[in-house]
Amino acid sequence: MIRFDNVSKIYSTDVVLKNISWEIRKGEKIGLIGSNGAGKSTQFKIIIGEEDQTSGQVLKEGNPKIAHLKQELDCNLKRTVREELESSFKDIQLVSNKLLEIENQMKVLEMTDNSKSLDCLVNQLASNQEKFESLGGYQMQAEVEKILPKLGFTQDDADKLIGNFSGGWQMKVALGKIILQKPDLLLLDEPTNHLDLDTIFWLEEYLISLKIGIILISHDRYFLDKLCKKIIFIERGISETYNGNYSFFVEQKSLNEESQNKAFALQQKEIEIQRKYIERFRASATRSTQAKSREKQLKKINKIDAPISRLKSPSFNFPECPRSGKSVLQIKNLSHSFEEKILLLDVNLNVSAGEKIALLGPNGCGKSTLFKLIMKKIEPEIGEVNLGKHNIITSYYEQNQAEALSFDKQVIDLIFSKAPDWSQSKVRQFLGSFGFYKNSVFKYVKQLSGGEKARLALALMIMRPSNLLLLDEPTNHLDLQSKENLELAINNYKGTVFVISHDRYFISKVANRIIEIKESKLLSFNGNYEYFLEKKNDKK
Repeated sequence: MIRFDNVSKIYSTDVVLKNISWEIRKGEKIGLIGSNGAGKSTQFKIIIGEEDQTSGQVLKEGNPKIAHLKQELDCNLKRTVREELESSFKDIQLVSNKLLEIENQMKVLEMTDNSKSLDCLVNQLASNQEKFESLGGYQMQAEVEKILPKLGFTQDDADKLIGNFSGGWQMKVALGKIILQKPDLLLLDEPTNHLDLDTIFWLEEYLISLKIGIILISHDRYFLDKLCKKIIFIERGISETYNGNYSFFVEQKSLNEESQNKAFALQQKEIEIQRKYIERFRASATRSTQAKSREKQLKKINKIDAPISRLKSPSFNFPECPRSGKSVLQIKNLSHSFEEKILLLDVNLNVSAGEKIALLGPNGCGKSTLFKLIMKKIEPEIGEVNLGKHNIITSYYEQNQAEALSFDKQVIDLIFSKAPDWSQSKVRQFLGSFGFYKNSVFKYVKQLSGGEKARLALALMIMRPSNLLLLDEPTNHLDLQSKENLELAINNYKGTVFVISHDRYFISKVANRIIEIKESKLLSFNGNYEYFLEKKNDKK
């Protein structure tokens, strides 16, 4: 359907894409991956015509209909679900509004008995009704009714305002609007951000069922694995195509790098041997001819490119901290509500030192509220929430912490404000481990991308030694390599970790205990994420 043929994109300050070449065929589902700033969203903008490439061609076969589901959902919160879905039929809506206007005018004229004007309106009404029918106006309602249950909405839900639903349900409406337009190709930019696990499971199955082409930008590795059969990897503006899912890409890329490293090393060794021979016998009376022959052969050799060194990526290391007592947290007979909704009802929980716990549950079930109760930011309505009595030092990363940074401060000044006794070289070295190199340390916070803000917020949290970490969605906006490095840091961390995340791959790497909030209760599973899924499936 679409082919990038040696496409480059150059901005005044940066070369984003260099001779990118890849294609998507009808019905294919591909993942477009790379670090933050690699040019993934730029390629989406080129596909939908928001930006032009600097050089190269973007070839489109048969003018495919393209739809783009953006991170910022395009929904009118004051409309009902049904009205919002119907709004995707723009041409039909215009004619429908015209019909309504004509009917209202006719009612007024009927009262005045103006037959000439009435005849004119009758003709207009007939003409617009014919147009309404030819556009499929009478099928519109049937199409909406058909998609409602597929999106998980009941008939009662259809007449409720969009604003009454959570972000996950609003995403379903936005996706439904796009599907009703019957696109040939769907572009998805981080569709799982801020969705709970149940909604992510639903989205996976729904997208798999669609027979249209999909290009997915995502840092959700489970999602990429389940959905995509081709991966386009972008690094330093160059594209590489891997015909398999994300796990295949990781394995194959590693094998390719290893193979290239070996081939390059062997060739360099052979070249060095030949050069030494040539230098030694160039002036020899008996072997100079042989030396010259080898020199000619050496000039003709197809040299293997030197392996490209991997881009530096943020490496998160938690500072050493005194050990805590064995008991880290006790929750006794806790009940808590928000407005009319009971979030937690008579729950109990004990957490021991060294545990790495993932807290799961749908959006709005009380996960972040529980963290706030633990951190004493809010008081429990009934029951007790107590940290252990011996040497508990906490660090808390809130879900929107990155957005709470001082926008008018420079990155380096934020670190100095927390550690005024550090030297500039120590601050710059510390920031370098979080991906802030050279002049980027002098950027103002308001100039940073979402991923950069997230890394900076993590850096500020990590500066202070702790033995109890509470992390609320720490991987939001982090690229794949940053996530892997955070996983490694948590696995090396000697303290206790309590994490809220919808990133299943991340959970599977760091958690040794799962706690699920379900129907206002805490259900504990003493094992990793795979064990949790196994137990859940056993109950079905």
